[in-house]
Amino acid sequence: QVQLVESGGGSVQAGGSLRLSCVASTYTYCMGWFRQPPGKEREGVAWIYPNSDNTYYIDSVKGRFTISQDYAKNTLYLQMNSLQPEDTAMYSCAAGGSGSCRQLHEYKYWGQGTQVTVSS
Repeated sequence: QVQLVESGGGSVQAGGSLRLSCVASTYTYCMGWFRQPPGKEREGVAWIYPNSDNTYYIDSVKGRFTISQDYAKNTLYLQMNSLQPEDTAMYSCAAGGSGSCRQLHEYKYWGQGTQVTVSS
């Protein structure tokens, strides 16, 4: 089993920044950040291949969000800048197996989530 614990969520005004952290008991082939806005389905936000440090983002967060890792400490980060009300969601980190790392079904382990609320 892989355990993941997120932290760093909070409430900010539009244009503000937050840095989310996720401590994993161990890394897997795929590591990523997902979010679920109110009344909407969960969606992927950013992904990383821990071994290569390659990263990927959905278009709506490119240039604003940065996923990174401290590989030695099994810690994943999501730096979120220029936050907008549309970014309001429960953010979760996840760990999975092989594949593209960009589909929900590829992830087996999930953290409990941390709430991010952005006011206009």
